[in-house]
Amino acid sequence: MNITIYGIRNCDTMKKARAFLDKAGVTYTFHDYKTAGIDKARLERWSRDVGWETLLNRAGTTFRKLPDKDKAGLTGAKAIRLMLDQPSMIKRPVLEIGSALLVGFKPEAYKAALGK
Repeated sequence: MNITIYGIRNCDTMKKARAFLDKAGVTYTFHDYKTAGIDKARLERWSRDVGWETLLNRAGTTFRKLPDKDKAGLTGAKAIRLMLDQPSMIKRPVLEIGSALLVGFKPEAYKAALGK
């Protein structure tokens, strides 16, 4: 089964998620938004699967620093544009396990999804 975790290397939540996967002996690929970016088709698919509201990290510094005009009137298309321009606005981590998708890190959800 292909497992990929998406995020930013130095994010504390990412470090916890990766440590969890490592301790559980899970083989995975790490995709760093800062170095590899993210493609529009993937963001659109994720948005269909979990909703753009789940993907967009409104609590993060990057989003909070946006001008009010950029934060106002959010739609799925606008949120995807924001996340493409600044991938640090994507909630972290995003874990793809085959066709399943987990957003954020909750150890219990990881255990259940991985059968651990």
